[in-house]
Amino acid sequence: MAQRAFSIKPSGVMGAAAVALLLFLTFGTLIAVALQSEGVARLSAADWAAVRFTLLQAFLSAVVSVALAIPVARGLARRQFWGRSLLITLLGAPFILPVVVAIIGLIAVFGRTGVLSDALAIFGLPPVQIYGLHGVVLAHVFFNLPLATRLFLQGWLSIPAERFRLAASLNFGPADMRRVLEYPMLRKVGPGAFMLIFLLCMTSFAVALTLGGGPKATTVELAIYQAFRFDFDLSKAALLAMVQFGLCAAIAIAAFWVTLPASMGVGLDRVTQRWDAMRTVSKISDGAFLSTAAVFLLLPLMMVVVRGAPTVLTLPGPVWASVGRSLIVAFASTVFLVVLALPIAIWSTTLKRRSVGAMVEGMGYLTIAASPLVIGTGLFIISFRYVNPASLALPVTILVNAAMSLPFALRSLVPSLLDIEQNYGRLSSSLGMSVWSKMRLVVLPRLKRPLGFSCGLSAALSMGDLGVIALFSDPSQGTLPLMIFRLMGAYRMDDAAGAALLLLLLSLSLFWLFDRGGRTNAAG
Repeated sequence: MAQRAFSIKPSGVMGAAAVALLLFLTFGTLIAVALQSEGVARLSAADWAAVRFTLLQAFLSAVVSVALAIPVARGLARRQFWGRSLLITLLGAPFILPVVVAIIGLIAVFGRTGVLSDALAIFGLPPVQIYGLHGVVLAHVFFNLPLATRLFLQGWLSIPAERFRLAASLNFGPADMRRVLEYPMLRKVGPGAFMLIFLLCMTSFAVALTLGGGPKATTVELAIYQAFRFDFDLSKAALLAMVQFGLCAAIAIAAFWVTLPASMGVGLDRVTQRWDAMRTVSKISDGAFLSTAAVFLLLPLMMVVVRGAPTVLTLPGPVWASVGRSLIVAFASTVFLVVLALPIAIWSTTLKRRSVGAMVEGMGYLTIAASPLVIGTGLFIISFRYVNPASLALPVTILVNAAMSLPFALRSLVPSLLDIEQNYGRLSSSLGMSVWSKMRLVVLPRLKRPLGFSCGLSAALSMGDLGVIALFSDPSQGTLPLMIFRLMGAYRMDDAAGAALLLLLLSLSLFWLFDRGGRTNAAG
């Protein structure tokens, strides 16, 4: 009997090693913090307040993001207009946008000296305040509204055009259309979108660090950072890390159970025509929601460009030194991501029992439930007795960034590998191709697109990360996002804006570079 095309022992060994590393980063660091906190620290009233605030801000952020995304996605689904494709493309930009860049843009619009406050001053009204709960929720909506919109847009586009044609022939009104076609789709897509955004907001450290931070606006991750960085209370940091991991794991499990299949039936793939969208009221409402969403998402980015352009070429030397460190982190994280993702993806798709392969693939998603600060805290507890933590700042940041990008890479690589095996597996076996010949001639050419996208996403996210580096780094060895945060803390907003523009350009360039490289002469 011919051997399966990808039953490759080296891939199994490397895949097992990669999974073992992930288990160490998630459960190993959790055990380390558990041992450190046993019988030493207890949650204070302020810690419980941080837990409540974490859940509250994540819940409000998810509710607002989903509630606003529904009409925006509906307008995109039933309107054709100039720039529609560009707008849909731009909806993906905030996902790879560095958090500190978005924060500076939001402050430029919604801060005390921002555009909105200047407009209110014309009418004698007081300036708006962006810091606190409402600022954290605002920033989370900025990041997650595009994600929720894309999810709901896919749901609307999954409804066969024939359903709408039949509804029109039955003289369905707008209420009937919503009840029969739209509400069932929303019930399938909505819970999964809500839980995903809820989980992302639970682990958004940089937003809370820059826009929260007061006694009433402290998240669990920010409390870990404060206990670790300012008080050096390892027991308190360890206990809070356990709480954070437990909360994220519970949300991840809940997200798995509430997510329903989103299939709305089959059709003939015709272009959807919405007769219910011809009403004047529908046109006005769709136009209003789409215009508001576009302004909300694009104006902060425009303000970053406007305010950062005059100073980007005159930035001080330490900023340019931090650029070099950020580029090292981005490229090294990307390389390490490939080292992790490819063996796990290949191993999971070549096991004889698909259920076992799915379990291996599932282990690659463990970092979804883990917070970078939890992993960083655990690594510090393990290593601080033997090594100066500052010397580990960049290596640990590289490792954690690669691990946090792994779930996105696996979601891109595994389906492609399954298609490759189905289409070319028997042929490769019949030709007696060696291990490396299969990889060079069959696998890698057909993985260029998903691998390029995964590398671009990892490089952009790593370039803009402000997480573990804030725990370990000393003031002279920070990355560009950490340098921007310190410039903001020193009220050097002009330099911070210039550095933010530089970070934006570098992040987008890295994503474009890797993604375009994956599309060049890609097979399949």
